[in-house]
Amino acid sequence: MTATPRSKARRGRIRVGVGGWIYAPWRGGAFYPEGLAQRRELEYASRHLSTLEINSTYYGAQRPESFTRWHDETPDDFVFSLKAPRFAMNRRVLAEAGATIERFLGGGVLNLRDKLGPINWQLTPGKRFDPEDYARFLDLLPDQAEGRPLRHALEVRDESFCTPDFVALARERKAAIVVSGDSAYPQIADASAPFVYARIMGTEQDHPQGYTSAELERWVTRALAWAHGDTPDDLNTYAKPLATKTGRDVFLYVISGFKERNPAAAMALIERLDAASQANR
Repeated sequence: MTATPRSKARRGRIRVGVGGWIYAPWRGGAFYPEGLAQRRELEYASRHLSTLEINSTYYGAQRPESFTRWHDETPDDFVFSLKAPRFAMNRRVLAEAGATIERFLGGGVLNLRDKLGPINWQLTPGKRFDPEDYARFLDLLPDQAEGRPLRHALEVRDESFCTPDFVALARERKAAIVVSGDSAYPQIADASAPFVYARIMGTEQDHPQGYTSAELERWVTRALAWAHGDTPDDLNTYAKPLATKTGRDVFLYVISGFKERNPAAAMALIERLDAASQANR
């Protein structure tokens, strides 16, 4: 595996977080301090992580005032990503999701303002690649809403997407292909957008930080390569590398696995990335 970035491109911003912030096993000292009020959990999480993936948007519409509150409770440089609604993704014909997409984007998500990060459009396992239908679906994803640029990430979970045709389609739309790490899902690590979106799912109970030190270092190296515009050479790709003269922003989420350890893994990655930045100054 390439230990250092090959290019001299400007390094993009690397953000690391977890999925959601409301999880009972994180309380009582596992992540949240003993006695911390539940209403302050987002405040706490957003000051120890640099991004969070909002999963509740996948299951149903959230109140516009919730997005406003989440914006106001987090630091100025914090960013949320959003899971797109399942009502758009769990359908036979994706190209028929237009009305759901419009309701989602008009339902308050823009209240996050400058803290609105990528939107993850996740397909269910077994949903196969239909190039025509998927292309029509991608045409429904707007580049901007109310003057605010939108970034889209495509999470696919079937081997039929492991093809240069899918990579080309994502690159045409400048949408990121979600990189699945340490899981049974197909891994497509081809860069296809000005940013990278990775979800790693291999935390284990036996390790206090979810991963071994060596495993954490591997993800640090991969994140740094992405941030400098490179593609790690130990992940699965299906097309020619996408040339870039600049770095890419990276959104890396520790998801699933042994969920109780995910905040510890994310914070360990942040600590190692900060150390790498200090060493290169």
